[in-house]
Amino acid sequence: MKDKNLLPGSVLGGALLIAGSCIGAGMLGLPVLLGISGFLPSIILLLIAFTFMTYTGLLLIEINGWFYERVNIISMTEKSFGTFGRFSSWILYLFLFYSLLVAYTVSSGQIISSFFPFEISKNLLMIIFVIFFSIIIYFGTKPVDLLNRLLMIGLIITYLGMIFLGLPKIKSSLLLHVNFKYFLLPIPVLITSFGFHNMIPSLTTYMKGDLKRTKYSILIGSFIALAIYLFWIIFVIGVVPVDGKYGLMNAFIEGNEATFPLKNILKSSLVIKFSSWFAFFAIVTSYIAQGLGLTHFIADGIKVKPNYKNNIYLVLLAILPPTIFAFLFPSIFFSALGFAGAYCAVILFGIYPALMAYKGRYINKETSSYHVKGGKISLILVLAFSFVIIISQIINSFYK
Repeated sequence: MKDKNLLPGSVLGGALLIAGSCIGAGMLGLPVLLGISGFLPSIILLLIAFTFMTYTGLLLIEINGWFYERVNIISMTEKSFGTFGRFSSWILYLFLFYSLLVAYTVSSGQIISSFFPFEISKNLLMIIFVIFFSIIIYFGTKPVDLLNRLLMIGLIITYLGMIFLGLPKIKSSLLLHVNFKYFLLPIPVLITSFGFHNMIPSLTTYMKGDLKRTKYSILIGSFIALAIYLFWIIFVIGVVPVDGKYGLMNAFIEGNEATFPLKNILKSSLVIKFSSWFAFFAIVTSYIAQGLGLTHFIADGIKVKPNYKNNIYLVLLAILPPTIFAFLFPSIFFSALGFAGAYCAVILFGIYPALMAYKGRYINKETSSYHVKGGKISLILVLAFSFVIIISQIINSFYK
């Protein structure tokens, strides 16, 4: 009889881990950004982002196969690019997590305030939110994991509830809107919304080094995320118009996430409750996961153990900077997500995997039990698209 500890994890279990790491607070921004350009451009962009991020994820599986021990992207880039690779990855990772936590912190005050029938300070709610969930993060992986399971159940229930109640309200005329002027605007947030790449080392370990099972988990998991995003986009764009007081354009200008115009348009008490709780679950699941990941990342970077003695300093280093930034710039939700996606995530999970794969395959002659198809042409396309995202974000930042 085989030792169960030596058996690889299930492909379905791995797929759910991938889907769970994708689905989070990015869902709150996607319909607003995609809806401005229209339904047809949204479908095109969803498929492009899905293909791009899935392919670069598969590249990281191949690169992961060059190592005999568990490694992260910092170790991978150090092997390929030396000290520059390690240092740049360290900085980009830090900025990525900080940018995401800024976006989640900013959104928390607005979302929680919707639960109260009276006016209450959003800054006060942000402070309570940060303190409470920082304490959870301080106690480590187990309490975060248990809380996350409960929150994910709530996320799924409220998502299905909104879709069920809202589908009859969809107006086909709203799905006909097209404006390619804003076509490239949502790409950075789409990149973060399909961001599962930091899970690949853990997933590979879970699969006991079976890279093909890891591949199938990524393909299935990212497809699950694509399907969930697709129904969500159809729902919001089909219900909320682009123009008007509670339109998508106004939500974008004011930095409001998708559930804000949705509940004001539908004016259904049940939809309002579902959308408010859905937004809350999306923010919290993302916040505690990224907060915990950042504390572990910092612990690894400064070479200390994440225990109760050190956790207070690690949590402060992880949580305090983005919290201060969120208070200084309360309308930065979309900008923070855009910065994370256009610069940090694209370089770490787009440009670096393509360059590492090229150098490993064609210069260092590295071998792996899994090899991504496509050859040099696919790697060049990945690099070209990555630079398009970065340049478009730079241009958008000048014309805001």
